[in-house]
Amino acid sequence: MSYVLGIDTSTTATKAVLVDGSGKVAAVAAETYGYETPQPLWSEQDPAQWLEATGAAVRGALESAGISGSAVEAVGLTGQMHGLVVLDAHGGVLRPAILWNDQRTAAECDEMRFTIGPDRLIQITGNDALTGFTAPKLLWLRNHEPGLFASIRHVLLPKDYVRWWLTGEYAMDRAGGGGTQLFDLSNRTWSAELLESMNLPEEWFPPTFEGTSITGTITGDAAAATGLAAGTPVVAGGGDQAANAVGTGALDPGVVTLSLGTSGVVFAATETPAYEPSGRVHAFPHAVPGRWHLMGVMLSAAGSLRWHRDTLAPGVSFAELDREAQDIAAGSDGLLFLPYLTGERTPHPDPLARAAFVGLTVRHGRPHMTRAVLEGVAFGLADGLDLMRRAGVAEVDHIRASGGGINSPLWRQILADVLGAGIATVNTTEGAAYGAAILAAAGVDWATVAELCDQWIETTSVTAPGPDLSRYRELHAVYQGLYPALRPTFTALG
Repeated sequence: MSYVLGIDTSTTATKAVLVDGSGKVAAVAAETYGYETPQPLWSEQDPAQWLEATGAAVRGALESAGISGSAVEAVGLTGQMHGLVVLDAHGGVLRPAILWNDQRTAAECDEMRFTIGPDRLIQITGNDALTGFTAPKLLWLRNHEPGLFASIRHVLLPKDYVRWWLTGEYAMDRAGGGGTQLFDLSNRTWSAELLESMNLPEEWFPPTFEGTSITGTITGDAAAATGLAAGTPVVAGGGDQAANAVGTGALDPGVVTLSLGTSGVVFAATETPAYEPSGRVHAFPHAVPGRWHLMGVMLSAAGSLRWHRDTLAPGVSFAELDREAQDIAAGSDGLLFLPYLTGERTPHPDPLARAAFVGLTVRHGRPHMTRAVLEGVAFGLADGLDLMRRAGVAEVDHIRASGGGINSPLWRQILADVLGAGIATVNTTEGAAYGAAILAAAGVDWATVAELCDQWIETTSVTAPGPDLSRYRELHAVYQGLYPALRPTFTALG
């Protein structure tokens, strides 16, 4: 039997997923690692961790499936977006990678807007300048580490550094490339205008490829480190959210995906490039050729629930918190939660945004606070979906959900009520890595991406909106007034 392999280089682990010719997951293996916060607002990671974890995860998946690397016909890559990996002329790493959740570049975002013009920046890239994106990180290096900046010869994203290690080729997928904010959204490749305006050498940036294109093959050294066969094709793949959309079958307008992990993402495919005029939702190429997408991103979604559990209910299971909160009526008895524990992106691109419980009284206990956290995250995701609808997203047929937070039946119901659409789960649970495997299979002509999704992905359940729909519409309007009212306080606190 033949297999394809998806490799996901995420923020906290590398996962390898083996998929057979029927679409069944044959094996999964993962290796975890951490990241550093050496200063406030900073988030960095040693790229060497990704290579060690990739080798171990791939070997683990092959061993678990009981197969040799020669049975793998192709490899697809995915991973965390926006991270900056800078290399010298010999491919040596110059400094720790600056990650997607790093917030140090507010001044550089202002520099981009001033240099290019805020409207023109959005017209070219589909996005306003945001602290998490790759481009302002490069400007930060020029402003703060000029000696190192002068040594740069190659700029890659995290998964594309893994690609270089596997294949010896400098390459980048177009879905991930869009997240650098150096892409021309319509033309799906580097913007000569932006690079010239920002005085960034074009030769630093690798060739870009559609998600199903073969970008190289496994080298002898990589074969020895991973157990894969030398010469195995490696396809471009896609950024984690685009690959996750492939892995849940969200290729066409009308099907929206929702990812409820540490961060929260609402994702909608479009047939043409589209963007929200103020750039408050992301606009990138899809991992599927001929498609684009809009994406709203919350920085603390299930991460908010984890913080709540670890801080106020250490040792209590998430299932127990869920059961307690089920007895609380919609609206948490007047308690609201702003989920901005790590700043925010959508709809407020504000690294200084802060979380808050609002309306707390002596009547409220832990169950109220748990439900308020679930509702606050749902309201934040609804903010993103509302902006995407205004930007031209087609009517939402249903929402395909993934991520650890979706295991909560209560949260699924709250999301259905707040978003006003059915929340569907699917039979694939490996998300981005599974999507990368589908892209790999399409890259070696097993079938088209659409055909593979039709054959391999099925809806398993749908949670429909219930009687609390109208109540949540009223509460969402109240929630939307909290950030503007509290923003002066957030700014003063710094």
